[in-house]
Amino acid sequence: MLDINLIRKDPEFVKAALAKREYAVDFGEMLEWDGRRRELMAQNEDMKAERNKLNKDIPRIKKEGGNIEEIMAKLKDMAEQVKAMDEEQRALEEKIQKFVEALPNLPAEDVVAGGKENNQVVKTFGQKPEFPGGFKNHVELCTELGLIDYERGVKMGGNGFWLYTDLGARLEWALLNYFITQHIKDGYTFMLPPHILTYECGYTAGQFPKFEDDVYRVGMEGFHFLLPTAETALINLYRGEILDEADLPKKLFAYTPCYRQEAGTYRASERGMIRGHQFNKVEMFGYTRPEDSDKMLKELINKACALVEGLGLHYQLSKLAAGDCSASMATTYDIELWIPSMNEYKECSSVSNARDYQARRGNIRFRRAETKKTEFVHTLNGSGLATSRLIPAIVEQYQQPDGSVIVPEVLRPFLGMDKIEKKR
Repeated sequence: MLDINLIRKDPEFVKAALAKREYAVDFGEMLEWDGRRRELMAQNEDMKAERNKLNKDIPRIKKEGGNIEEIMAKLKDMAEQVKAMDEEQRALEEKIQKFVEALPNLPAEDVVAGGKENNQVVKTFGQKPEFPGGFKNHVELCTELGLIDYERGVKMGGNGFWLYTDLGARLEWALLNYFITQHIKDGYTFMLPPHILTYECGYTAGQFPKFEDDVYRVGMEGFHFLLPTAETALINLYRGEILDEADLPKKLFAYTPCYRQEAGTYRASERGMIRGHQFNKVEMFGYTRPEDSDKMLKELINKACALVEGLGLHYQLSKLAAGDCSASMATTYDIELWIPSMNEYKECSSVSNARDYQARRGNIRFRRAETKKTEFVHTLNGSGLATSRLIPAIVEQYQQPDGSVIVPEVLRPFLGMDKIEKKR
């Protein structure tokens, strides 16, 4: 959520910043509501002060034998006025709150304007593999090698689901173990959060109310949903709390399945595991002081890149334009894997800095050691990594002429083999 004081102070600055996202906004009506709200607050305080004075006068007047009927009538009238002003003020505050909470985050100053056509490739690792004798796509390879059973996955869950089988399940688990091992080595704290979350979790993350219909709701009392990413859980870990400055930064990671309800149909090119309703992901998350968040952003980017490089996969790192960043994020970098059969790059990790946007929604603060004043923390997240596009990239980039697939070296200790071959 944006700071309403910033909107009051410089609405044109906020308007111009949001225009980088191709998001048009007019603050005129909201500022009128806010002006009236503050006017009511002042009137209310004045009237309450007068009521207090009159109430203090009543005992004296009674003692002196005076008539208090006129004062009592005035107090009754003032009470009705205060009630009416309170109701109007609450209504205005609700309208202002709904207006402000719908606004996306301000893009960072160094983020370029526009949509995905303005995304900037800032790094490339490795080379596109060559296949002189031709190549197979991941659906063919995973089927022939007995890694994935797509048909039975659809039979059980419908379109957008698949079934890991035998070595496919072991390959998936090897990837997750590789990620988890590396994050622990780097000093990050391992979390296993609930998969079913409350409405407040989605609100704090910045996903609600706009994307309420995009999650899988669960038939429980109140609004509960299956988490679309572990970020949605981890941002709520300290919701409503005040942290000590000495405890920052907090560096966390979590493993969860992720559940995504997507409208529309899947493109033919996105068959297999490229898009799905359920997939596994390890998510990194950070809480920092404002002055440290850019440093942590670089750390998360480097960690995610190192994981992909450890797998030996060709990828590119892109800095997203303002209009391609999610609404809650000020800055986002995507790691995009090369998928030969699609002749394009597909994102396997997004690393983002939300600054204080999520913290304001969740009222997550820290107390300065020196001044004892509280401030909103900055929050960051990054996939480290999502697996559903890694397996297609691994089998396609590492495929051999005989139909086998070389196992990336870092996964061999977990799998106990250096090559996946057809069963004889």
